[in-house]
Amino acid sequence: MKNQGRGGLVYSTDGGTMCPVCRRPKGQCACRQPPAATAGDGVVRVSRETAGRGGKAVTVVRGLGLAEAALTTLAKQLKAVCGAGGTVKDGVVEIQGDHCERVIELLKQQGRVVKRAGG
Repeated sequence: MKNQGRGGLVYSTDGGTMCPVCRRPKGQCACRQPPAATAGDGVVRVSRETAGRGGKAVTVVRGLGLAEAALTTLAKQLKAVCGAGGTVKDGVVEIQGDHCERVIELLKQQGRVVKRAGG
């Protein structure tokens, strides 16, 4: 099969996974830039989801538009207020359990525009 200009070396035992843009090991990537905060419409949406989680409810917070470090700090505050675990995935904060009202209350106290999404 011919190489159609999509790449070259993808993995090397010397450096590990290679960056497809600059062709250096991921740890020494010259083109790596911190991911930009996701831009949205300025409205934070809080919803409750159970899909793909074995029927367990999770409170999901989208549209915060913060950098990764700030998201992690906010998630820590939300977890403390709710008394539950949680995580940050792809710019979305997930809190274990149905804590929509508590999350909305805290975010409004911080001066954010919050909307309840879903049912």
